[in-house]
Amino acid sequence: MRIIHREDQEERAHEALSPDASFADESEGRARSAEPDILRNDYQRDRDKILHTKSFRRLSHKTQVFLAAEGDHFRTRLTHTLEVAQIARTIARALGLNEDLTEAISLGHDLGHTPFGHTGEEALARSIARHRGIDPASPEAEALYRHNEQSLRVVERIENGGKGLNLTPEVRDGILNHTGDLRAETLEGRIVGTADRIAYVNHDIDDAIRAGILSEGDLPDTTHAVLGPDHSSRIQTLVMDMVETSAAADDIRMSDSVWDAMMELRAFLFARVYTAPVVMAEVDKATRLVGALFDYYVAHTEEVPEEYRAIAEGDDLRAVTDYVAGMTDRFAKNLFQQLFIPHSVHY
Repeated sequence: MRIIHREDQEERAHEALSPDASFADESEGRARSAEPDILRNDYQRDRDKILHTKSFRRLSHKTQVFLAAEGDHFRTRLTHTLEVAQIARTIARALGLNEDLTEAISLGHDLGHTPFGHTGEEALARSIARHRGIDPASPEAEALYRHNEQSLRVVERIENGGKGLNLTPEVRDGILNHTGDLRAETLEGRIVGTADRIAYVNHDIDDAIRAGILSEGDLPDTTHAVLGPDHSSRIQTLVMDMVETSAAADDIRMSDSVWDAMMELRAFLFARVYTAPVVMAEVDKATRLVGALFDYYVAHTEEVPEEYRAIAEGDDLRAVTDYVAGMTDRFAKNLFQQLFIPHSVHY
């Protein structure tokens, strides 16, 4: 693998526009046959399918970290997704990999996120555990809801009236394997997994500074020394290191020193931001809200929309899970008020 510089990118773009050009790295196929598209390759079609889903549009009203942020400039799950796509495409282009595949995975990777960020994810897993007779605090309970698995379910089963989007296997693999220690089959999928970390570590610091929880000077000196003194220089360092190290290793990697610095920042965020009192106060509210909604719909399954019951194959907990997971923060709050605070005023 080698770094593709700007002049090479322009030459490749010119070649792609020639009448005899064919798109490289086409997918091996879809689960269901589809007519070829004269203008778009397989991964461009996948990207466009994801962009037009209801699940993608709802990301604009799902929290990233700050659950009750005052102000219009805090990240949402949608802006996080767009930042991941921007970083991932930059890396893919520099390495001469498939930008369209990279973008499609990026745009679909968080479709299964619950309302209220990872707080909602944990609350939903614990709610499922309670109704299955499993200790909500156990490792087994944690595995009952994972947003990457739900993202795959969204594109395979929930969207398009229960038919799914019929995406290529490469995009589905990247969506499923973008988080934790999971490793995608394609280099493009591996780019997205690391770009996800680059994006959230940096924009969560930026939002924490905006919220008054941190200042730039609070960050560890060791990370400043390796990654740079501010938001822009950190991203530049991380992206450049990833491109250069990946090109030399013929795989998607960072150098040990830069990776360790990013992980140090991540640990710093857990210690100083994700568990900060102002955040935890809202976490408690969101946890109780998700639990209450889940319990209500388990007891009143007939009130779950038919579209979710139809694809649950008789599993009421599955239907409730799909419904609650798809809610936006705003919808969940309004629904909670309607169900449990009947005299509240809605605007």
